[in-house]
Amino acid sequence: MKLPIADSAAVRAYTARLFRTHRSDLGRIATLHTLAAVAGLTGPLVLGRLVDAVTGGTTATYVDTLVVVGVVAVLTQTVLIRFAQRTSMVFGEKVFAELREEFISTVTSLPLSTVERAGTGDLVARTTNDVNRLQHAVRFGVPRVIVAVVTITLTVVASVLLSPLVAVAMFVGVPGMLAIVRWYLKRATPAYQRESASYAALNGTITESVEGARTVDALRLGPRRQARVDADLREAFAAEKVTLDLRTVLFPGIDLAFVLAPAAVLLWGGYLASQGYATLGAVTTIVMFTYQVSGPVWELIFWVDEIQVAATSLARIVGVQLVETDRTAGDVEPVDEDLSARGLRYAYREGHDVLHGIDLDLRSGERLAVVGPSGAGKSTLGRMLAGIHPPTGGSVTVGGVPLVELPLEDLRGHVALVTQEHHVFVGELADNLRLAQEDATDADLERALRAVDAWEWVAALPDGLRTEVGSGGTPLTPAQAQQVALARLVLLDPHTLVLDEATSLLDPRAARHLERSLSAVLEGRTVVAIAHRLHTAHDADRVAVVDGGRITEIGPHDELVAAGGDYAALWHSWQHE
Repeated sequence: MKLPIADSAAVRAYTARLFRTHRSDLGRIATLHTLAAVAGLTGPLVLGRLVDAVTGGTTATYVDTLVVVGVVAVLTQTVLIRFAQRTSMVFGEKVFAELREEFISTVTSLPLSTVERAGTGDLVARTTNDVNRLQHAVRFGVPRVIVAVVTITLTVVASVLLSPLVAVAMFVGVPGMLAIVRWYLKRATPAYQRESASYAALNGTITESVEGARTVDALRLGPRRQARVDADLREAFAAEKVTLDLRTVLFPGIDLAFVLAPAAVLLWGGYLASQGYATLGAVTTIVMFTYQVSGPVWELIFWVDEIQVAATSLARIVGVQLVETDRTAGDVEPVDEDLSARGLRYAYREGHDVLHGIDLDLRSGERLAVVGPSGAGKSTLGRMLAGIHPPTGGSVTVGGVPLVELPLEDLRGHVALVTQEHHVFVGELADNLRLAQEDATDADLERALRAVDAWEWVAALPDGLRTEVGSGGTPLTPAQAQQVALARLVLLDPHTLVLDEATSLLDPRAARHLERSLSAVLEGRTVVAIAHRLHTAHDADRVAVVDGGRITEIGPHDELVAAGGDYAALWHSWQHE
């Protein structure tokens, strides 16, 4: 499954909305650049007047006056450009900041089931490569396109007003330029979409290979993964070559148009001047205008190419907003904290159920241990009980309300999941913890850390809670990072906790001590502990054995051991390890 890509209509609508939101800023930028462009036209006009004046005879005073006018125009243009560019850069930073915040908000609210099916590579590519490309276009491209369009328009209008006959020659290269640009645009969008998709696939392959390096090494999959990377690189190279071939046609074609225009104006204008249809000053001015406008035209063409790249990236970014939600929040409040599953089924792929009609009732404050062989469906069951994914069959309710009908903020107040996967964000350790409770005091943080046996090593850090952690900061061991994740859970304080091997990275003795500490803090809370260490099951009120996507046994530890079934076999096996 791939994340959607917005079509052209959706991208245009999004862009139009963006421009409407910032029309006052765009108007201010256009006004400043228009005034700067008008001041820039003064130089060629002054030069043309000077040629005509010298040809017909003039005075030193008139020449001096024209020179002063030219100097004032240059200085005025310099000041206007300075303020125009500053306004443009501020506009770009403002718009990009809004785009980035909106995108991050969208990404963090995506249904996890969709993200997992789509894979991390595509999403990583959209949050890195695509955002960077769009960033460049927003910060520099939009202002420069406005400048180019305003300058070209004013220059052409001034040339036509000065001498329509001479100005005709300015357009000699336009038909060829339009044909080349039209040819390019027809092929650019699919080419750049292919390029972006190839990088997404490459990012996914490399990310998965790095994250699963131990598995790759253990199963001797190195050559296979290398072959996959090589294939993705070949596709990325081929996609890059297509876009490069397009540019090797576009840029030389535009260069040819630039060479033809001034030469045509000079030859045609010289002929008209010799026949008395134009003055030398007018021809000189329009030749200067033609040279002057070539820069903005070239910049406009350059940004046409860059904006094609940005438009493709924007389509991929907007496409993330098109992901349909996997749940619809209702307004019914749970009557209590009892968790219940009825006929629970789930399939990662349609027609291939991982869970098969599970029925389970959890009383408020009960501690349930879930055990079973690898691949039995324990983690999937935990995710269902935490409301991470909507069931593909049956239901999971809290207080009689389906979990998927609770607003996400309310859901996390009822049920929360902690797995053996963890993440330490860049920043202070205190900020990492306050992700779960923004208004937590330092005393609250210390209490949570003590509950997970982490306060001793946190207090020993260079700056305690203010220590910078994450990439570039003080490194935390996997076990310490897992304790931070558990401390967040304590701060979040949901009524029901689903712990999916949440202490697996700690050594058995430390894990045992931590679980006992947590038990004291979580007194009265419902706990579902998915574990491979059976002392967790021994301490639980009930044990559920999951095998083949079904609960094969459930009951207190002593009863299951006495029954001599699957759990008894697991217990005796674990006792002899």
